[in-house]
Amino acid sequence: MLPVEHALPTPGHHPWRTIAVVVAGIATLELLGLVVVGTALVAKPVAEKARAAASKPANAHKTPARPILPRRSVRVTVLNGNGIAGAAATEAARVRAHGYRIRLVGNAPNGGYAGTMVMYRPGRRPEALRLARDLGIRLVWPLDGLRPRQLHGAQLAVVLGG
Repeated sequence: MLPVEHALPTPGHHPWRTIAVVVAGIATLELLGLVVVGTALVAKPVAEKARAAASKPANAHKTPARPILPRRSVRVTVLNGNGIAGAAATEAARVRAHGYRIRLVGNAPNGGYAGTMVMYRPGRRPEALRLARDLGIRLVWPLDGLRPRQLHGAQLAVVLGG
């Protein structure tokens, strides 16, 4: 065999590469068009809803607040959660001195409360905040760990803690 002195000639023009680039460009333009049309179709209803929501008054869906009950109409249960004998009776006297009606004085179902707190039934937070302010109590919570029936008809509960 004789050595080859020249390489095979390669064709200088590849038409399939040009076709692939053109097809990719067309596909890119179609995708871009679909994204623009899709965005326009989705954005219009969203913008209309946002505009409608912005034009509504902020409190359109809120129910009117209940008027705060006068102290003489608020029933309070005082529960001893710290284990000190007579603590609930002493606190009940303080509550009564502020004009509240005492519904029950007794022991909390569970002892060992870390701090004294005022708990309230749903819708009675304003009265609970006022009672806490009257008594100098910092913790005010919705009923937690107590069932409404354990309040014996009271709207609020003062639970004495350590």
